[in-house]
Amino acid sequence: MLSDRQKALQDLLNDTDPEVREAVAVALEKIEAGLQLDRILEILAGDDRAMKAKAILSLGKIQSDKVFPALIKILSEPDANMRGLALQILGQKKDPKTIMNIGKHLKDPDPAVRVHAADALGNFPDRRLVPHLAGLLENEDDALVCTALDALGRIGVPEAEAPILSALSDPRPSVRKAAVLALVELDS
Repeated sequence: MLSDRQKALQDLLNDTDPEVREAVAVALEKIEAGLQLDRILEILAGDDRAMKAKAILSLGKIQSDKVFPALIKILSEPDANMRGLALQILGQKKDPKTIMNIGKHLKDPDPAVRVHAADALGNFPDRRLVPHLAGLLENEDDALVCTALDALGRIGVPEAEAPILSALSDPRPSVRKAAVLALVELDS
């Protein structure tokens, strides 16, 4: 059945319309990534950083619940870059079951990983995240504070308004700017 879909799509790779060809390429990439899941999981167990990063990105293209355990496992790796990449993919996938795993990394020892965790949480319209993200607004790391403000704005719930408003008086211009932009994102 899947091979029939692949064949039908492959026949459209030469379609006269460039948008159809582009859509076919994207669809084939997703299907083939799904077929390669076992190989991707093998690569994740290996030591080749470049291949592991590509494998993590491939998991983002696969529509299967089987990718979540692999991504969550990566969150416990010592390599901060791999943790950050896994957080990005988990945020893009927006599976509510992963919120707690992502949220734990708001206290990650690596500053970039904390930023990725805050950013990922902004993809979940869950008011319970507001206190966790608002707690980051007093941090000295401008990037983390600005990302937390952006995430609060994207969550869009009324409970996010008070912490965002308080950031308007922050001494850092980048934080004030992020607060202004976050306010625009809130639901009325």
